[in-house]
Amino acid sequence: MKARTTGRLRHHKPRRLRRWGLVLFAALLFAAEARVVAAPSAGAVAQLHREGRWLVDQFGRVVIVHGVNLVWKRAPYVPPDTAEGFTAADATWLAEHGFNGARIGTLWAGVTPDAPGVVDPTYLERWDRVVGQLAANQIWTQFDFHQDQWNETYGGEGAPHWALRRPAPFDSLPPITPEFPWGYWTPEQAVLWDNFWADRDGVQDGWAAALRAVARRWRDQPYSMGYDVINEPWAGTEYADCAVTGCAEHYRTELQPAMERARAAIRQVDPTGLIWYEPQQLASGRDIPTFYEPVDDEQVGYSWHNYCPQIFLQSQGLPLADVEACADYSHEAHRRALQQSDRMGAVGMMSEFGATDNVRALAIDTDAADRNFGSWMHWAYKTWNDPTTADTNQGLFASDGDLDSVKPDKLRVLVRTYPQATAGIPRALSFDSETGDFHYAYDPRPASDAPTEIFVSPLHYPNGAQITVEGGSATSPGRGNRIQITADGSGPVSVTIRDRLPAG
Repeated sequence: MKARTTGRLRHHKPRRLRRWGLVLFAALLFAAEARVVAAPSAGAVAQLHREGRWLVDQFGRVVIVHGVNLVWKRAPYVPPDTAEGFTAADATWLAEHGFNGARIGTLWAGVTPDAPGVVDPTYLERWDRVVGQLAANQIWTQFDFHQDQWNETYGGEGAPHWALRRPAPFDSLPPITPEFPWGYWTPEQAVLWDNFWADRDGVQDGWAAALRAVARRWRDQPYSMGYDVINEPWAGTEYADCAVTGCAEHYRTELQPAMERARAAIRQVDPTGLIWYEPQQLASGRDIPTFYEPVDDEQVGYSWHNYCPQIFLQSQGLPLADVEACADYSHEAHRRALQQSDRMGAVGMMSEFGATDNVRALAIDTDAADRNFGSWMHWAYKTWNDPTTADTNQGLFASDGDLDSVKPDKLRVLVRTYPQATAGIPRALSFDSETGDFHYAYDPRPASDAPTEIFVSPLHYPNGAQITVEGGSATSPGRGNRIQITADGSGPVSVTIRDRLPAG
């Protein structure tokens, strides 16, 4: 059966407008689906969980997240309730443009600033405002223990000052603070991270205690998607080996044991929330193997970053090489992330990418995510005077305090027609950010408690959206520019959306 719906979307006139085989894919997909566990009941709190390779909501629908990073890196490590920071208007703006996820920087330095295990409740209360505004707009939130170069002493942020135990002989010398990210390559950073992995002076215990406090606070939070336990972990003195071989021994003896400690601390207070592991930093998006082994936990995620070298060099003020080389780079990054997620028994998410105004680079990464049904968080929503940012190209706005200063070309790539929730299993997905042409196919799940929901971009259909459905029917665009798809039966469903050409 074929149904056609023409929906006249409210056309938003564009406002004034980081970092670093199909056969295989089918095999991974089949293996993941074979492990699917029971979906949470329809009466459960609206939180994301893992089923095989998928993120699923409380109705068991497969969720794809298109989100942004919200990381305020300067004390007090939470954005203020101002136009330059984050307000209810920002949350509404995100939802109106189809962003249904946010990775928020709940920094260790804010959670326990003064001593190990001593929680600052006012810090968590400040974040409660933002978390509530996001949840009110049905935006999934990941709680991110963000860090860069450990601490302000080294030109970064993340770890509290009590967790900075400068190792000898460096403690008798002024700290060396190269601009981010070059500070990671200093001998002092290498030894500092070695000490963290070895839990010297109980610093790692203090980190785990802070994670436990965050989980206790938000374990029942609607629209939670769990905890990213440490951003871009640095291997320490093994970093040179990591850049060449991937440093399997570091994973075996340091990184994975630390992730397990963090997971155990969170599980003391939250038995079901997603817990996200990140790879050692030099593996992020590169042709370098990762070595996480299976995790004995159904609710684990693999949080990975995708920064093509050509774009990174551009952000450092160096000439841009051929950006088209990023297509192969991004394809390989997704393939490796699927492999690693499958080996762990985890669900994957590209939790950072972008950090550029190069719209072709953004199109390459988002197109690769679509082909792999990938969720993503763009870096970043606003610039927020980021101390580790070399340019002003990372945010969506020319001015943080003015939503009308959005960068239109960038927005047109990131605001995409896509399936936010699917009552079934995705099979094919594509979107052309220039024309708005969208195609999606999925196998419906029988007796689903909620329909498939597709966000229809308000930027790409100036003449209205022409919606064609095979194997089901669609509603006209409604609340939040979403349409609902109901399957006619158990056969495949195919949805095509394109701009409706003007008459004549």
